Amino acid sequence: MTDSKILDKIINQTLETVDQSREQIYEIGEQSRNELQALEKELKEVRMKVASVIEKTDQTQQYARFARNRLVEVSKAFEKFTNEEVRQAYEQANNYQVQLAVLKQEEIQLRERRDQIERRLINLKDTVERADQLAGQMSVVYKFLSSDLKEVADVIEDAREKQAFGLKIIEAQEEERKKLSREIHDGPAQMMANVMLRSELIERIYQDKGIEEALNEIRDLRKMVKSSLAEVRRIIYDLRPMALDDLGLIPTLTKYLKTFEEHNQVSVVFQHFGKDKRLPQHYEIALFRLVQDRYKMPISMQNRTKYK
Repeated sequence: MTDSKILDKIINQTLETVDQSREQIYEIGEQSRNELQALEKELKEVRMKVASVIEKTDQTQQYARFARNRLVEVSKAFEKFTNEEVRQAYEQANNYQVQLAVLKQEEIQLRERRDQIERRLINLKDTVERADQLAGQMSVVYKFLSSDLKEVADVIEDAREKQAFGLKIIEAQEEERKKLSREIHDGPAQMMANVMLRSELIERIYQDKGIEEALNEIRDLRKMVKSSLAEVRRIIYDLRPMALDDLGLIPTLTKYLKTFEEHNQVSVVFQHFGKDKRLPQHYEIALFRLVQDRYKMPISMQNRTKYK
């Protein structure tokens, strides 16, 4: 067997191992993400139950206070009351004390469950983040091995240059995908998850508080959906502004920077010189991305005045 065939065999075996590892990492990340969403939902329910138990406890404490006062009154003037009235006073005071004990125990259990969920959420978020990072790294390795190196015998002389160049391209692609994935996860995906939770909450509010409160929640939900749609449009525009093909670089930059001003509450001074002239498409795209990447950097509070 020639050296090139041996190398190809090693690469194929490595690819299989890397692919299996990558799938396992994806599965771990997805399972953790699903558990994370389920626990976030349960945490909201537990917090609502805690608030409800606290409210019931306050009411029961008031009733228990009245029952104790009644019992004191009966005890002081025992001869003025019948045996049945005395028995009822004792039983009522005792029942409220039992209810209070049950409610307090329920509150303790709910608080403990809430704390457990919050600790678990911290660990799960860390697991999801690390799984995404590892999956991205494994994708870089897999794509590299499955492309140029499969036929490495034909390009052995310039393998080092192609290796460095290929990795740079793949890393750049993965970085862009990671940014897009993060924007979708933090924006539309998170908003859609909130829409699902709010829709379930509306059903409970309708059952517990009536149609007026439910309508208020629906109005808020409509605003949330509208905001999610605007975020999706912004992401699409950042990926490929159609105005760049139709209008050219200068009008597209003007519109982009105006949107940046409104969104970040800063002043941007945009100046261009010479005649408006269409450049080759790849030049316009490169210049637009250069400006776009510059204005994607975080803005500190002391610099929220003017960009030039």
